[in-house]
Amino acid sequence: MTGTVLVINAGSSSVKFSLFDDAPELNLLAGGQVAGIGTAPVFAAGDDRKDLPEGSTHEEALRFILGWIGDKKHPPVAVAAHRVVHGGTLFRAPVLLTPEIMAQLRGLNTLAPLHQPHNLAAIDILTKLKPDVPQIACFDTAFHAGHDPLFGVYALPPELTDKGVRRYGFHGLSYEWIAHVLRRDHPALAKGRVIAAHLGNGASLCAMKNGVSVDTTMGMTALEGLPMGTRSGALDPGAVIYMVRDLGVPPERAEHILYHDSGLKGLSGISNDVKTLLGSDDPKAAFALDYFSLRVAQFMGMMAVALGGVDGIVFTGGIGEHAEPVRKNILSRVEFLRPFDVQVIAANEERVMAMHAIATAP
Repeated sequence: MTGTVLVINAGSSSVKFSLFDDAPELNLLAGGQVAGIGTAPVFAAGDDRKDLPEGSTHEEALRFILGWIGDKKHPPVAVAAHRVVHGGTLFRAPVLLTPEIMAQLRGLNTLAPLHQPHNLAAIDILTKLKPDVPQIACFDTAFHAGHDPLFGVYALPPELTDKGVRRYGFHGLSYEWIAHVLRRDHPALAKGRVIAAHLGNGASLCAMKNGVSVDTTMGMTALEGLPMGTRSGALDPGAVIYMVRDLGVPPERAEHILYHDSGLKGLSGISNDVKTLLGSDDPKAAFALDYFSLRVAQFMGMMAVALGGVDGIVFTGGIGEHAEPVRKNILSRVEFLRPFDVQVIAANEERVMAMHAIATAP
């Protein structure tokens, strides 16, 4: 392969991109995003910033990104890698995309309705704009695909489990990067029992043994487990039934509340941003952070049970990397599990995806 590797992470209102060369070390050549798609989109990459026409679509955003890459005289794109949230039980590793595989992935839209359609739309757009560029799907679920059934199912009858109501787990690309860095920089720890904490606006834990996922806190959707920036995390299923049946909350409204109005935002009534909460003197801000820290620690205990102990805890993600008071709060609650090593590793899902693109491209 000769050329560059384009990594795309498309969301509902943004397209993030990274461009790597094809050298063995995969040097990062450029990175940026178009945010605010559908309203007031803005392109930002390094020192470059440009307002795009109001109401620009995802296709117009991707077209602008490709044009910008060309204007910077970077080598042509040889392969593109896309973050695809859900691979279901069908895809346990990155895959070269074909029309048949795209049809299968569209069948998984109902398992990740807020993410999957946008991931796949970006693939369709790039196929239109760059039809000769092979495209690779990298799945957030794949790292957890080998779980023992004890960690992969709910206590439900088989007619539901067989229809996809089961635990999948997410943030797999982030955990894969942690496993890679541990093997490279901390080989002894990499072979041990590690609790990896991806803490950001989305948050989860992964129990890893010898670099392999054993258990994780997210399940069928990216809603389960830890409380997050705006997501509720684990919730009594009966509470949802009560909201819809007895309080008359429409299902679409209930979904919006659980994904967008809960978590740190809902608890504090102030913000989902941890920096804002740490700087606030409002008692509700402190309560929200204490609640988050407690729940992370409690779920770390669950991960320790899955591993039979813990040799190391690794923090990553925006909160995990930058909010030291939150890390200290969490660690103070799991002192009883010591001794264990503590590491902070910067997230780099994009490089993992570039590595997969090089390995999978024809």
